[in-house]
Amino acid sequence: MFFARLFASRRARLTAVAAVPLIAVSALAAVAVPPAAAAPGCSVTYSAPSQWDGGFTANVSVTNLGDAVNGWTLTWSFSAGQQVKQAWNAEATQSGSQVTVRNVSYNAAIPTGGRVEFGFNGSSTGTANPNPTAFTLNGTLCTGDVGPTTTTTTTTTTTTTTGNPPVGSLPSSFRWNSSGVLISPKPDATHPNVAVKDPSVVYYNGKYHVFASTYTNGYNLMYTSFSDWSQASAAPHYYLDRSGIGGGYRAAPQVFYFAPQRLWYLVYQTGDNASYSTTTDISNPASWSTPKNFYAGGMPQIIRDNIGNGYWVDFWTVCDTAKCYLFSSDDNGHLYRSETSLAQFPNGFTNTVIAMQDSNRNRLFEAANVYKIAGKNQWLLVHEAIGSDGRRWFRSWTAPSITGPWTGLAESESNPFARANNVTFPGGQWTRDISHGEMVRTNVDQTMEISPCKLSYLYQGMDPNAGGEYNRLPWRLGLLTQTNSTC
Repeated sequence: MFFARLFASRRARLTAVAAVPLIAVSALAAVAVPPAAAAPGCSVTYSAPSQWDGGFTANVSVTNLGDAVNGWTLTWSFSAGQQVKQAWNAEATQSGSQVTVRNVSYNAAIPTGGRVEFGFNGSSTGTANPNPTAFTLNGTLCTGDVGPTTTTTTTTTTTTTTGNPPVGSLPSSFRWNSSGVLISPKPDATHPNVAVKDPSVVYYNGKYHVFASTYTNGYNLMYTSFSDWSQASAAPHYYLDRSGIGGGYRAAPQVFYFAPQRLWYLVYQTGDNASYSTTTDISNPASWSTPKNFYAGGMPQIIRDNIGNGYWVDFWTVCDTAKCYLFSSDDNGHLYRSETSLAQFPNGFTNTVIAMQDSNRNRLFEAANVYKIAGKNQWLLVHEAIGSDGRRWFRSWTAPSITGPWTGLAESESNPFARANNVTFPGGQWTRDISHGEMVRTNVDQTMEISPCKLSYLYQGMDPNAGGEYNRLPWRLGLLTQTNSTC
C-alpha cells in the first residue's frame, strides 16, 4: 500500500506576528509631468508594535500609488529625539531628527500599487515616542490621494487613469492548475537518489532558488536554481553534503533571508533537533555553514509529553517586528510553537506551546507553513493532512495574529486548500497526493509575506500506482498555480 509507513520522519518551521495599533500617514502629490515621467504618489503606514522605557521596534509599509519606481528613498523627521539603531529590509541613516531610508538590492522596484515593508529598532527618551507625521518618497510628500499614472505609447499618445491600487483577499475556496513533474532526482555516483521532496523556494535576483530533501538510504539536502520554471527539469543539482552542512540526516529545508543580520538561513531537521546553517550568498551552495541547533536542551518537554509514537518534524520559522516563532509538528495531531525575540534570533527559543491539535492525527499530520498576507493584519496557516482515501492534502486557516485564534478557511476534504479534487492537471494527472510544499515567495525575508493574489505553490507528488516503504517512495516536485484569484 502506498502508505506502508504512516508516520514519516521529516520537516519543521516557524512563524510570528502580533496585532498592533497602527497610525497611517498617507500620501500623494499630483504634479504635471511630461510623457513617460513618473507620476508620484504614495501612502505610508507606520506602527510601533513594541515599546519599552528607552526603546521601541517600528514597522513601516510604503505603498506606491504613482508610476512604478526603481530605487526609492523615504524620509521623515522624529519630534522627540528618537534614534534609528538597527534596520532590516532597508538602509537607514540619520542626521539630527531627519531619517533617510533607502532600498536594498532586492526591494528597489515598487510597481504601481505595489508595497515595500521594512522595520527597525530605535531608542527613545523614556517612553516618549510619538509617531512621525509626514513622509516623503523620492521627494514627493505622501498624502494618500490617488494621482494620475501616466504612460506613453509608441506613438507618444499619453493616457491618464485614476483609481485605487488593486487590493486582493484570500478566497473561501481554492482552485488550482498543476504543472507536470518539474524536478526529479538526478542520481550521481555518490548520490543514487530515488526521491526529491519537501521543497523550499524563493525568487531572488532573477532566479528561483529551490532547496529540497533527497533520499537514497538516508535523507540529505539538495539545491538547484533557474530563471524560469521551463528550465527546472534540466537545472543541475548540488548536493549540500558537499557544503558545511555535511553528511548525515538532514531533511525538510526552509530558506529565508534574515534581514536584521543580512544572512540567509536554511532551517532543517536533523532527527533530534531543529538545526540551521547560514550564508551571505544564496547562489553559492558550497558556502553554507556547519549546522547549529535551535534548542540547546533538545526536544521541549511539552513535545515529549504529547508526541506518542509520532516524529518531531517540519520546522517553520516566521518573524514579525518583535518576535520570531518556530513551528513544528509531531505526526500525532499536534502543531507546536516556540518563540524568541527578534534581537535574540536564532537563540533563546522558549515558551513552547501547542498551537493547534486534533484528536485525529491524520487531520493535523505535518508540513505546516505560516504566511503574512500582504496589506492585511492576517496570517495564513497551511497544514498537511492524510485524507480518508490515504492521500496527502492541505488544510488552511487564517488568524488576526500569529498566535491565533485560527479560523478555518478551506479545511475540509470537500473544500480543501489543495487536494486532488480541486486541482486540474492539463498535462495529465501524475499524482493524487498534494504533499509537503511551500508558496513561491518574492518577498524573501523572515516575515514570510505573500500576496493573496495568484498564489503559486511548489509541492511534492508521486505516481498514484507507487507503493512500498515510505522513505523510498518516488516523490517528485510540481507547481500549483491558483486559477480563482480574487485580484
